[in-house]
Formats: sequence, C-alpha cells, structure tokens
Amino acid sequence: MAFKRSAVPAGWYPRRGDVCLFALDKERPALVVSSDALNRHSLDVCVVPISTAEHRAFSLRPKLGAGEAGLQRDSWVKCAQVSTIEKKKAVYPPLGVVGRASFEKVENAIKLALELP
Repeated sequence: MAFKRSAVPAGWYPRRGDVCLFALDKERPALVVSSDALNRHSLDVCVVPISTAEHRAFSLRPKLGAGEAGLQRDSWVKCAQVSTIEKKKAVYPPLGVVGRASFEKVENAIKLALELP
C-alpha cells in the first residue's frame, strides 16, 4: 500500500508514539518520544531515529517488525540517538503508532543509553 499524504489539519502535531517521516536531507522515519503537552506547545519534538540497518551486537536498538506503526520493512529504533527536530519538518499524516509493548522497550533502551533510573 502506498503512503498517502494529505493536507495538514489545523492544530495537528506529532504525538508521543507516532512514527513520522521528517523532511531532513531526505525523508527519514523517527519515533516521537516527547510528551504530548510539549509536542503541542513547543516548536520542536523529541525523537529517536529509525533505521532498516540491523546491529545485532548493539542492544539499544529495539526491533519494530514490518507492518508495525506503518513501517514496510523490519526496522530498528536507534535509542542512543535521542534528538530534537522542528515540528514543522514532520510529514503529515504519521506512518502509524508504535504499540505499547514496543514503546516500553524503546523507553527502557533510552533509559539505559542515558543512564536514567
């Protein structure tokens, strides 16, 4: 199924758990991890990039299987690369939403990467 873009509705913003394409050097997928309160009012959103490159020896990259959150291929969330991106670079609509179990794996990997309790 092809990805269909549509006009951005007034008041839309990327939400926590959304996988969105972000218009950077090219369109790249990322998982939004910042809170919806921040996402709604801030100019930036906090994200972790998603890659199709598997790194078996690197445990801080939880896998998202093909079909999850609208991803067409098996992908890995690069939890050691938490960053912010301007909200206006998000491509509407989001590809999909990560399930609760996968999001918890991402949260745990981010905590490990940043040495958070």
